[in-house]
Amino acid sequence: MRDSWIVKDEVRDALGAGRPVLAFESTVLTHGLPYPTSRDLALRVESVARNRGCVPATIGIVDGVIHVGMTPEEIDRLAGNNSACKASGYDIAFVVASGRSAGVTVSGTLAIAQRAGIHVFATGGIGGVHRGASETFDISHDLASIARSQVVTVCAGAKAILDLPKTVEYLETVGVCVLGYKTDTLPAFYTADSGIPLAYRVESADEVGDAFMAKRRLGFGGGLLVAAPIPAEKELPPDEINQAIEDAVELAEEQGVRGKALTPYLLAQLAEITGGRSVEANLALLENNARVGAEIAGSISRELAAEARRGELG
Repeated sequence: MRDSWIVKDEVRDALGAGRPVLAFESTVLTHGLPYPTSRDLALRVESVARNRGCVPATIGIVDGVIHVGMTPEEIDRLAGNNSACKASGYDIAFVVASGRSAGVTVSGTLAIAQRAGIHVFATGGIGGVHRGASETFDISHDLASIARSQVVTVCAGAKAILDLPKTVEYLETVGVCVLGYKTDTLPAFYTADSGIPLAYRVESADEVGDAFMAKRRLGFGGGLLVAAPIPAEKELPPDEINQAIEDAVELAEEQGVRGKALTPYLLAQLAEITGGRSVEANLALLENNARVGAEIAGSISRELAAEARRGELG
């Protein structure tokens, strides 16, 4: 049987030496942004991580093989593959068994990162409770995955196309601790402030690292979600983007778009309605999340090294 799991040498070496590694998902390559913008973005966020002393590990599936860390050529191949599907935590095994290529979602990336031993994952926005979920029961698998993962997830809040108040309530229900990164309210992806208050605020990566280590020592479950707002100079006017979202949702309902196809459809409609400015905002928040994620990964790496030294000293 062929190998269905490849960890890039650079990633394996960093993990073995206790150096910081930051995971990235790949649905932004296959379903989030147009090619070649998607490819260029992936390389840019990897560069952001490297510049902060962190080894990047973009996670994707190519021809039925899970890649933990991808070469620029592999990233380009996956980004340009129009037949690539989306793989979540619950269907990765089928995608691998069928030999398909896939962009890996938040839930899938968390599962793979945890198995690989990576402690921090940066993405744009997580999935959540869709508008109209009381009728459709459309709730992203991301939320349950974050709740049971030991990996810290860094995001710019949930995607603004979702029902944000219900998403926050659902996160609490399933056991996710949400930390506002230098903010008291949940970021709304394209805008910095949704107006939804958060119970906890942190001012530094070290505070997140301390929370991760405390949870680890106590043996407690439950996810840690770090919500970092889009940089103020890059956010879109709330009234404008909210109207654009309403228009996009209405179009999706008219076209009967549902399930895994819904989020990519809505993002594409927003790009068209805003004249590409939603894509520019998406790029900015992803780069910012890569910076925050790399700093958190560095903090956790230092904490784990110190813990190991204390253990050696008895």
